[in-house]
Amino acid sequence: MFDKLRNRISQINIFGNMPRRTRILLKSFLITLLSISVVVVVGIIFWNRTVVPPPPPPLDYVRRPVETPPPNNDYPIDNGDEEVEEKYEYFWPAPERFTDDDRRDDFWTFLIIGLNQRLNSNVVMVASYCGTSREANLISIPRDVVVHPTRTGRQLLSSYIAGSGGDRGRAGGIAQVQRDVMNVVGFIPDYYVVIDYEAFFSIIDAIGGIDIDVPIRMRYVDPYQDLDIDIQPGMQHMDSATALDFVRFRQSNRNSGYPSLPDGDFGRTRNQQAVINEVVNRLLRPASILQVPEFVNIFNESVYTNLTFSNMMYFALELNHVRGTDALTTYTLLPARSGWPASSEEFLSPQAVLELVNQTVNPFDREFELRDINVVTQ
Repeated sequence: MFDKLRNRISQINIFGNMPRRTRILLKSFLITLLSISVVVVVGIIFWNRTVVPPPPPPLDYVRRPVETPPPNNDYPIDNGDEEVEEKYEYFWPAPERFTDDDRRDDFWTFLIIGLNQRLNSNVVMVASYCGTSREANLISIPRDVVVHPTRTGRQLLSSYIAGSGGDRGRAGGIAQVQRDVMNVVGFIPDYYVVIDYEAFFSIIDAIGGIDIDVPIRMRYVDPYQDLDIDIQPGMQHMDSATALDFVRFRQSNRNSGYPSLPDGDFGRTRNQQAVINEVVNRLLRPASILQVPEFVNIFNESVYTNLTFSNMMYFALELNHVRGTDALTTYTLLPARSGWPASSEEFLSPQAVLELVNQTVNPFDREFELRDINVVTQ
C-alpha cells in the first residue's frame, strides 16, 4: 500500500521548478502524512468493529450491604478498629412480574449521582439511551423529594450519606440511592455513575471548558463552605471551577441586592441539565472522537461506576453517531406539593411520575403501573 502511495506521489507534478532538495522534503512529508492517515483510518474502523454493544444486564438479585442504620444516620460513624460484620441482602431490581424477556433491545439505563463535599447526593438523575433510535432521555429527581417515610433525613439529599454510614462506605451509599430511586421510578438502572468535585473538574477541563448562557448575575458568599460565587449574566465560557459555581448557585445572600434564581432548586436543576447538554454537545464534535481514550481514562481514574472499560468504549463511540440538538432530552419530576408547615420537603405525584417514566426511561416493553412504584406522598 505504501509503495503505491509513493509511486503515485512521484508521478504527480505539483512541485514545478522547486529545487531538488525541497521536492524531496515535500514528497517525504506527503508520504508520511498519507501513511499516518491510513493507519488512523484503519485503526478507527477496526476499533468500531471490535467494540460491540453491551447486552442489557440480566435481571438478577442485586447483592448489597444490608441497611442497618446507626442511631443518627445522617452522618457516617467512625468505628475505629472495631470489626464490623458484613451483612448482605439480595434485592430484585425490577417489579417481580418483569423478566429478562420483557427487556427492550439495545436500551440501557443509568443512575447519575453527584456528591458534594459532605457526601450529600445533591444531584440524582436517571438517564436512558436507545441504541436503535440513538436518542437519550434524562430525568432529574429534585434532591428535596421525600423518598423514605421514617428515616432521619427522609429526603433524596440524604440517601447516599445514610447508606454509607456505619462503615458501609461507598457501596452502601450507592445501594441506598438505588433503593430510594427504585421506589420512585420502579426499577434500578443498569449502570451507576458517581461524580464528585474532582471528577467534575476533570471532565470539564478535558473538553476545554463549556459555554453557558447565564440567566442572571450570580453572586453568593459563604465563608463556612469557602464559597465565593461571582458570575456575570449572558454567554460565558466557563472553566471547571466556574462551571461548578454555576451548578451550585441557587440564591444570593440576604439583603445583598443581587437576584436569586426565581424557582430556587428547580432553577438549579435546570442549570445542571444545561451543563450536561453542553458537555454532550462538545463531545459530539468530530474532533472529540480523538479524545475518546482520554475521556475513558478520566472515568477510570475519577468516576466511580460499574461500567466496564468495554462498556465505556462503546457508549463513547456511540456519541459519534448521535446528531442534532434533540439527542438528549431533559425532564424534571416536579413536586405536587411541599411539606407543611414550613419545610424543604417535597412530595411527588405517583401518577405524574408513572406517566413520565413510561414515556422516557422505562427499559421494558411493558409499562409500569401504580403498584410498581412506592412514591412517598406524606
